[in-house]
Amino acid sequence: MAKQSAGVLLHRQTATGVELLLAHMGGPLWEREDEHAWTVPKGEPEEGEELLDAARREFREELGLAVPDVGLVELGSARQSSGKVVTLWAGRADVDVATIVPGTFTMQWPPRSGRTARFPEVDRAQWFSPEQARVKLVRGQVVFVERLLALLART
Repeated sequence: MAKQSAGVLLHRQTATGVELLLAHMGGPLWEREDEHAWTVPKGEPEEGEELLDAARREFREELGLAVPDVGLVELGSARQSSGKVVTLWAGRADVDVATIVPGTFTMQWPPRSGRTARFPEVDRAQWFSPEQARVKLVRGQVVFVERLLALLART
């Protein structure tokens, strides 16, 4: 069975149109990357955890903020190039990216050094237009931009 991941894609309406909240992946492997190096805050569910509960927990762990108390709409699932299946929910809310306090992870760094170091799960978050998000997001998540825009066009 493929690994799963669940997340929450927040969007807001501004004078110039809709914007999506994305997070730049943390750690030394992503620090010099920009295009296709951003993600929706997401992560793997714990054993027995419902996907929506995992999405909310991962949002908090990655950004240090609770998911705002808004209605969430499922955007469905998409298989990533790694084979992982990502399921996202969308909600309309505004959060101040300056208040983000990312969680951390540990990995061996530099490679084969035998030393471990702590890195932020995400090193920054930012609001992007859909056009910008298509370029910033890892390729396998761009489909969620299209699904969100289709959903917003129906409401």
